Amino acid sequence: MKYDAIFFDFDGVIVDSIHIKTQVFYEMYLPYGKNIADKAKQHHIENGGISRFEKFKLYHKDFLGKTLNNDDLEQLASEFSLRVKNAVIESKIVPGVIDLLEELYNSLDLFIITGTPTEEIIEIIEKRGWTKYFKEILGSPTNKDNWSKYLLNKYHYNQNKVLFIGDATTDYDAAKLNDFDFALRTHNENKPLFKNKNVYKFKDFTEFKLENI
Repeated sequence: MKYDAIFFDFDGVIVDSIHIKTQVFYEMYLPYGKNIADKAKQHHIENGGISRFEKFKLYHKDFLGKTLNNDDLEQLASEFSLRVKNAVIESKIVPGVIDLLEELYNSLDLFIITGTPTEEIIEIIEKRGWTKYFKEILGSPTNKDNWSKYLLNKYHYNQNKVLFIGDATTDYDAAKLNDFDFALRTHNENKPLFKNKNVYKFKDFTEFKLENI
């Protein structure tokens, strides 16, 4: 086998849920005006995979000139979770991904590394019946680069035998910082961000080929 481990992002890679979170960020900042909402939306599109906690702090500070205290931050994050969780659980599966997971999970180690809070992503994976596929399911507040380093050290993987499959710049950066191969699942929101990146790209898992990476 070419790889010993594959790290998967979740939103936009396993399920088509990117648009859900984009819309919720827009709606939560719309009371401050369309200009502010558009800024939050655009930043989210360009910075997928960063924790919602970090985004709320940034948007309030940079766009509204406000510093969030911990209680306000927790309230915003809870509201965001309430708005998105069920929609993500019910969102469409990226074509071909379950067939790939079924094919691979008994022969190599599969992981989820996502910007979604760890407790929330574990619940989502459990409710969709996919827990058996993944050795570990890891989310925020730890970022993707640090989770990648953690898994390398814990399981003693050779960096050349790890593949990161993602759709965001944070996925690409984590792969490059740790010398992993990277595969990009493309969709409408990320195509402009990666148009000049020389990486393996695929629309969905029906056309994904490990041997082509």
